[in-house]
Amino acid sequence: MEKIKWTDNQFKKLGFSTRETEHFSERELRKTISFHSSMPEYKPTPLHDLSELSNSLGVKGIYVKDESKRFGLNAFKGLGVSYAMASYFAKELALDLDSTNYDSLNEQVKSLPMSTFATATDGNHGKGVAWAASLFGQQAKVYMPKGSSQSRLKAIQNYGADAYIMDLNYDDTVQTVANLAEINDWTLIQDTAWEGYEEIPLYIMQGYTTIVSEITTQLKDVSLNEITHVFLQAGVGSFAASIAAAIYNLTSGSSPKVVIVEPSKADCLYHSALHPTGTPQRVYGDLATMMAGLACGEPNPVGWEILKSISDYFFSCDDSISANGMRVLGNPIGKDAKVISGESGSVPMGLVYELMSNAELDQVRDKLGLDNSSNILVINTEGDTDPINYRKVVWEGLCSN
Repeated sequence: MEKIKWTDNQFKKLGFSTRETEHFSERELRKTISFHSSMPEYKPTPLHDLSELSNSLGVKGIYVKDESKRFGLNAFKGLGVSYAMASYFAKELALDLDSTNYDSLNEQVKSLPMSTFATATDGNHGKGVAWAASLFGQQAKVYMPKGSSQSRLKAIQNYGADAYIMDLNYDDTVQTVANLAEINDWTLIQDTAWEGYEEIPLYIMQGYTTIVSEITTQLKDVSLNEITHVFLQAGVGSFAASIAAAIYNLTSGSSPKVVIVEPSKADCLYHSALHPTGTPQRVYGDLATMMAGLACGEPNPVGWEILKSISDYFFSCDDSISANGMRVLGNPIGKDAKVISGESGSVPMGLVYELMSNAELDQVRDKLGLDNSSNILVINTEGDTDPINYRKVVWEGLCSN
């Protein structure tokens, strides 16, 4: 089996309406980071300049935003969930988040009946839901697909949520939870959208953009306009689309090349990019990849419309690419920062390393325009959220071929 498959974006040249990106305008980004900044324990996560690695690989710069440091959650998902809950409650209370901070909103939430927020998750999103529900004094119901790790289940339960592992794959778990939420009058807080369910997923996507706002202030030797390539991992595509749209708007449409990276066993966006109709395509099966946070078979249609318009390339990668990314980030050269990256967080770096070090991929590297003038941005979306598997990969060489 090929370790890497790829395609360019045949749809980008067709253009798009600003409707796809207007929810990620500079104004919306300011509103989002303003609210997050008012939350308990908020601080920007680190942006590391891996200069030694960039010199080794023959590029100008490699920058890694480390979301393993976010809110003590070891992953980025708390950004989307907290902003979605805040937006949900602000709407219930007829408030504007532009002029409301966390303390003020939370005090007024106490006047409302308690809500139960329900979701399906591979781990990080559910942990974010459990955490945010506890902050707002609400209840959480979290359902995980078969094969989910016990450590991720326990991490969710530690925040007080009712959490369970189902005998279903991710997409079927999502549908089951949506049905349960309707039957039980729970509030569904899912990080993917479908027809008739788009508002909360959009809030979640907007919440992710605090990452980009922080990056713009943290870049020192270069500006966001000087970043030439952004490698973004994708499950349903919500995270990748929100980051791509935010960068597109902040760079006045002159955005860097956007490269989307997926697991080969759950590469629904790659298949959507290949399909001549341009419609989102679902992949089926057990979605058996160690990149649990990306093990999604059906694209978020809102995210797909953005990625179809903005991204440049789609890559489908074997688990070994992710595993090598974990080892590269966790074993730095010289004075470079050490980054603990989990399976879903590391695959962009794994792909960058493979492209720059594997002579068999020279033509692909040239097609992407990766050379000594390239400034590359990747986002480590999670730390070692499955500590046992992390050690198997980094210590014992799991998925090394």
